[in-house]
Amino acid sequence: MKIKAIKASQTWQIRHEVMWPDQPLEFVQLEEDVLGLHFGVFIAEKLVAIVSCFVNNNELQFRKLATLEEYQGKGIGSELVKYILQLAKEKNLKKVWCNARSSKKTFYEKFGLIDTHQTFRKAGQEFTIMEVLL
Repeated sequence: MKIKAIKASQTWQIRHEVMWPDQPLEFVQLEEDVLGLHFGVFIAEKLVAIVSCFVNNNELQFRKLATLEEYQGKGIGSELVKYILQLAKEKNLKKVWCNARSSKKTFYEKFGLIDTHQTFRKAGQEFTIMEVLL
C-alpha cells in the first residue's frame, strides 16, 4: 500500500462509484478541487482509495474520503485518515475537520474526531461536522 499525491481528476471516478453512484459524474466534481491537495492509496499500482484536503487558515478540511468497495474493511481508509492527521501536524495546523456521513461517525471517532452535532442533509444523506483539535 502506497499513499501519494494525485490530481483532482483522479479522485472523481472513485468518488462517484463509492459515494454518489446515483448522481451524474459532475456531481462529484467540486469547483474548489483546483485549490485542494488530493491523495490516493495505491495497491499494486491500482488506485483504490482517495481523499481531498483543503487548507484554510490554520485548519484542514478533508472531503470525499472513499475506498473502492472490494477494498473496504482492510484498514486502507484508516491509513488515509492517519496520513491526513500527520500531514496537518507537520503543517502546524490547529484543527482537522470533515463533513461525515452520520452513518460513518464511529469510524472517525477512532481517530479522535468529535461530533459537533452540527448536522445537515445533502441529496438524501445526513451529515454531521466532526473535528479534532491538534
